[in-house]
Amino acid sequence: MTTIDSPTAVGSGNAATDKFKGARFTADTSPERLSAIATEALAGLSALIHRHAVTYPEYRVLKQWLIEVGEGGEWPLLLDVFVEHDIEEVNSTRFRGTKGSIEGPYYVPGAPELPAQCTLPMRDEDRAHTALVLRGRVTDLDGAGLGGAIIELWHADDEGYYSQFAPHLPEWNLRGTIVTDSEGRYEITTIQPAPYQIPTDGPTGQFIEGAGWHPWRPAHLHLRVTSPGKQPIITQLYFAGGDWIDDDVATATKPELLLDPRLDDTGRKVVSYDFALDPEAD
Repeated sequence: MTTIDSPTAVGSGNAATDKFKGARFTADTSPERLSAIATEALAGLSALIHRHAVTYPEYRVLKQWLIEVGEGGEWPLLLDVFVEHDIEEVNSTRFRGTKGSIEGPYYVPGAPELPAQCTLPMRDEDRAHTALVLRGRVTDLDGAGLGGAIIELWHADDEGYYSQFAPHLPEWNLRGTIVTDSEGRYEITTIQPAPYQIPTDGPTGQFIEGAGWHPWRPAHLHLRVTSPGKQPIITQLYFAGGDWIDDDVATATKPELLLDPRLDDTGRKVVSYDFALDPEAD
């Protein structure tokens, strides 16, 4: 891969920001609730400033850095890496089905629709890698199969790059919208992604380096699983024993989300994973 083809933080950041801004979101937050949350957030920040005796030079660096985060389009990256895992954890306490995880900044709706048994779109160089077969069922909490459930699957390639966020990749590389069969079954052939660093050549990377942290995420598959009348699942599946499993920069791994693929007689890595969906929340 050439340097020209390699995505930059500003390129990935602006792409993520543009895709997020393509939809407008609302919440039924009352003025009282907004006031309570904002008051506590500002009080916490005030306490931190006093506890650490933050200086004016440090304050000006913070202001400068926040401006650069916005100009580089990195708010989706920064918030999804350092904040979303807490939002997901709080919201998941209401449900009994499959564990969720963060969505992250690289979701793109509208991936090609594929049948229950399928292969994700991929390049010839991707096909040269050992195939990974992910199979299983989508069910309700009682184990009844949910026919026609939708599994949106996307993940990085073997170098850690996502299509639509890396200019050298085809538009829908390693992305698909899979429809389960009448019994909720699916079988998807893809490849195992690589661990990757979140973009580090922008302000988020400067922050991580300045704090002496690392920027690595373990290898993972992203999934959104939906069915009419059921609570959607947004999650990630990781690989047991992989690098950074116990030290994810995004703090998003969970023991329930680990895969342990095994080679079958044809040399493919095969693993099963079932998704159980809660009834739709009121």
